[in-house]
Amino acid sequence: MQTRSDQRAGLAYGVAAYTMWGLLPLYWHLLDAAAPSEILAHRMVWSLPVALVILAVLRRWSWIGPLLRQPRRLALILLCAVVISSNWFLYIWAVNAGHVLEASLGYFINPLVSIAFGVLFLRERLRPLQWTAVGIGAVAVVVMAVAYGKVPWIALGLAFSFATYGLVKKGVKLDGIEGFSAETAMQMLPALGFLIYLGLHGEASFTTGGVGQALLLAGCGIATAVPLICFGASAMRLPLTMIGMLQYLAPTFQFLLGLTVFREEMPAERWAGFALVWAALTMLTWDALRTARRGRAALADAAARSGEVAAAEAVQLAEAVQAADAAREAAAGTTAAPTSAPQPPGGLTQ
Repeated sequence: MQTRSDQRAGLAYGVAAYTMWGLLPLYWHLLDAAAPSEILAHRMVWSLPVALVILAVLRRWSWIGPLLRQPRRLALILLCAVVISSNWFLYIWAVNAGHVLEASLGYFINPLVSIAFGVLFLRERLRPLQWTAVGIGAVAVVVMAVAYGKVPWIALGLAFSFATYGLVKKGVKLDGIEGFSAETAMQMLPALGFLIYLGLHGEASFTTGGVGQALLLAGCGIATAVPLICFGASAMRLPLTMIGMLQYLAPTFQFLLGLTVFREEMPAERWAGFALVWAALTMLTWDALRTARRGRAALADAAARSGEVAAAEAVQLAEAVQAADAAREAAAGTTAAPTSAPQPPGGLTQ
């Protein structure tokens, strides 16, 4: 059972992770001269050294040995690595291909998918308003399909891949830096092999794009590691439904960037689809706040009742002690009475 301090830490980690993710389109846009596959490979290669440095500073190596003796957890980590790699590639491609708004839609839908996954796979129970919000989200996808003239596969791909990643992370049960290090260790060799292949064929922008391009590509490790570590730490401390609520922060930043920085078109039909998603998220947020408020009230009431019961038990115990003392005093008085009885007058005996 998570303590309140763990939940507060998880909330802080989650807010930090999603804020940084929301601003990442600015970074990927600086790298649009490179192919999305090369950017992805550099994310994988440069993330591992960052993770190793953090582990060395924190001296957190003891988890590696036990993990290597658990094939099931290793398989889950491999699945995490595959799923997050596909998510990364799709997102980088979407940003540099001019689909920032649709990418933001994917992360707006993501909380609804996470909640649905919580019901389907973790047996979490939804309240009526949560079911309503999920239904509105489904309608929004249909509206956006009409608006785009096709199924918004970029948005759906991002939503389902990241929701899957969050679900699998719950089974891995590694904290942020440990989980990230294990995943990047599995990604590193294939990514390095791909970069060597590009270099041998003269297609690597890392060597042909100048010092600035090389530094930006190397910086992918930090840009990737920090928010993902924060997310892993958050996923370990918060229920999946709460993770789903936090996820609207990142797409909000992405949406604003798509409108103001990248100047993407936003016709009325798309506004309608986004409005439905925002309505669903508003409903989720209001329901969560109301439930939390009721939970705190119930907890305070239970504590008060517990205090009353404890006080009543204390009174009963005190009364029992007093009764026992009175009984002992009465018994002592009865035993002493014959020894103090008056003797026959004159000292005569029969």
